Amino acid sequence: MLPGLALIADVPPLDPTGPLAPLLLGGAVVLGLGTWALLRRRARRRLEHAQRPDVPRIALPPSIVAEGPTGLTARLRDRMSRTREALSTRFDGLFGRVVDEAMLTELEETLLTSDVGLATTERVLDSLRARVRGGTTDGAVLRAGLRDDLRTMLSSVSAPFGPGPAEGPFVILVVGVNGSGKTTTIGKLAARFVRDGKKVLVAAGDTYRAAAAEQLAIWADRAGAEIVRQGEGADPAAVVFDALDAAKSRGAQVVIIDTAGRLQTKKPLMEELTKIRKVIDRKVPGAPHETMLVLDGTMGQNAMSQARTFHEATPITGVVVTKLDGTAKGGMVFSIAHELHTPVKWIGIGEGVDDLRPFEVDAFVDALL
Repeated sequence: MLPGLALIADVPPLDPTGPLAPLLLGGAVVLGLGTWALLRRRARRRLEHAQRPDVPRIALPPSIVAEGPTGLTARLRDRMSRTREALSTRFDGLFGRVVDEAMLTELEETLLTSDVGLATTERVLDSLRARVRGGTTDGAVLRAGLRDDLRTMLSSVSAPFGPGPAEGPFVILVVGVNGSGKTTTIGKLAARFVRDGKKVLVAAGDTYRAAAAEQLAIWADRAGAEIVRQGEGADPAAVVFDALDAAKSRGAQVVIIDTAGRLQTKKPLMEELTKIRKVIDRKVPGAPHETMLVLDGTMGQNAMSQARTFHEATPITGVVVTKLDGTAKGGMVFSIAHELHTPVKWIGIGEGVDDLRPFEVDAFVDALL
């Protein structure tokens, strides 16, 4: 007999009436159930992975800087045709006629229907009226003045994205309501950083939506980024804590943190974001280095109300306006600058990964006017 079997054979049988029998039996049952649950969970994950559509990593085009200002403006004109038609086409008619109060009233209506916003529209009209009182009545000159005013409005709050810290990961906190394009924005940002040779880690901090982490995982796979996630209902701050630990241990240079987009009441939102920011600052002093608010461009002034809520809840360093290719309400970009005093740093003008663009003031204004 083999030595091991001999040892087993020497073990006396369990006395079913002995004092340890219930404990040993209970332990065996718990161990068996735990093993069964673990195997079942692993089998389910393998099945989900097998059923996941084959999504190849994103092949990114050259940097948009290579397009040059002329090419960028032309592409923006094409993608923002709806907003351009709402503004530029009307401007053609308005500035081609006698400049009087009736014309300025129609201009006001044009700006408001394009969601430039009441306060921003009043500022623009006050500037034009001052020019008219100063003796300027030529429509082309006034239109050029309008272009300059809008460019100045955006440039006054313009700020570059980043740069990251000299040491440690560059931490980006992303906020916004569900449906604004937050997940795809994170995926596209991750893809751009990976394309630039950075090691990127994404934190699935939206633990309140069942599909949020799974959608983010698909984008991370496409972009070639790593992801840290926990189960549905987990503490978002704990996910962020683990993600920053993982980033340091794995040498990640960029960490992009997703958050839940709940706006039912302000207090829970503020408390959760405050807790997350404290965890970030404790793990990476001085972080987050960027706090980006994602807004749906098709929402117009409704998105502005969301922006005000988030602006109160957490310091915002920049805004991403998505879906500008499908809306006539692109005038909200000027409201963001004038009313929130916050720079727009990225705009989404299409579904492609290269359609998330760094915001260029001159190209944007030229594309509209």
